[in-house]
Amino acid sequence: MGAAILTTELLHPSRHGSRLARSVTVEIGAIPILLEPNDPKFCEVLEDRYTGFLNPDCDPACRFEISLDPNGRPSDEDACVTRQGHLWSFERGDFRATWDARAGRGHIRQCPNPYSIDTVLRITHSLVLAEQGGFLVHAASAVRGRSAFLFAGVSGAGKTTMARLAPPDATVLTDEISYVRRLGNNYKAYGTPFAGELARVGANTSAPLETLYLLVQGRENRIRAVAKIDAARALMRHILFFAEEKEMVARVFDSVLEFVSRIEVAQLVFTPDARAWELIG
Repeated sequence: MGAAILTTELLHPSRHGSRLARSVTVEIGAIPILLEPNDPKFCEVLEDRYTGFLNPDCDPACRFEISLDPNGRPSDEDACVTRQGHLWSFERGDFRATWDARAGRGHIRQCPNPYSIDTVLRITHSLVLAEQGGFLVHAASAVRGRSAFLFAGVSGAGKTTMARLAPPDATVLTDEISYVRRLGNNYKAYGTPFAGELARVGANTSAPLETLYLLVQGRENRIRAVAKIDAARALMRHILFFAEEKEMVARVFDSVLEFVSRIEVAQLVFTPDARAWELIG
């Protein structure tokens, strides 16, 4: 939805009456982030965008005040992420944000489009996860039989195909960006609202992670073992991380090495049909 349309929506009276919410708490990966727009009508837009991932009753891990720029326009350029001490700065054509990681507070000035918030949330979660040994990864993911499975690959490798062909007993967490948290010696995958070609938010649920599959399309369905060092190299290519600060990049690399030492990583060679799922779970 374009910024002009959203700006028009903000000028209309609230469909919920005169009492407007003044904040929205979006919980992804069991990490809630509170968003406080300067225009409370924008809360309705955020609620529509993040339906299924709202938790107004929780204690937020961090919060952002949001100032809307009516002249701002959407942008798809790369975001620039820098740090001075514990203060982070995120910048792209459609937003500028600062975040105090120690205080858990920040400010965003952005165009009136909720998809600008998507990038801010991804950046923030990537930094929080890096501190905990987890990460965001370009991968589809699904829960089947009480376990989660990730399907990683470059654009066109088959992430959306695996999500689209998921059988009825599988719950799709995402077809684009998977959310992986480390909890002690184990890992869990969580659903995200960040959709890819399916244009459908994932289910807001989670499960222990069993296997990460590296996707390769072929003429038959089979699973190949992957050496740990090759698994780490492949996974690093799919990690979604915006900061270039050396210490944080090194931390993510260490997290990847720890991950492949504990979680099975295999290559899934598959034909683009539902039979590939016969090997999963």
